[in-house]
Amino acid sequence: MNPTTTTPASVEIRQIRFNEAFLVIPLFDQYRVFYKQASDIPRAKAFIEARLQQNESVIFVAFAKQDGALHPAGFTQLYPTYSSVRTVKNWILNDLFVEAAYRKNGLGEALVRKAMEFAAATGAHFLQLETAIDNFTAQKLYEQIGFQQQQPDTDFRLYRYTLR
Repeated sequence: MNPTTTTPASVEIRQIRFNEAFLVIPLFDQYRVFYKQASDIPRAKAFIEARLQQNESVIFVAFAKQDGALHPAGFTQLYPTYSSVRTVKNWILNDLFVEAAYRKNGLGEALVRKAMEFAAATGAHFLQLETAIDNFTAQKLYEQIGFQQQQPDTDFRLYRYTLR
């Protein structure tokens, strides 16, 4: 399995560190609003900074060229999980968001594939994610990439991509 990252030509995807948290905070706030939470930039800032400072998550940001400069256009955030039986680290793709102006051009898929590539490189057995039961666009994307639905749920759909 080789999850090659295919990125639209005018996009760069890279992992950010704590000192770059400011790049993702507005996107994270928009993501929370998408899931029916009130906009709260201070809360988004505190949450993202804590995750990065404590090395509790990995965040990849997609930068799109706009007026000759790179602009944060989307992100994905991964959390580690562990299997004692398999003695491996796995990853939960917990957050995926692309600004409306950049949707439908492969940016979301490129972010997911970057997460798959990262998970495989760390020796993970699987990459898992959930999405809202009515988020049909995301479900179609995940299924096209090869994620398998794990169990029916009334609120969210659980998908898993086995890496090895």
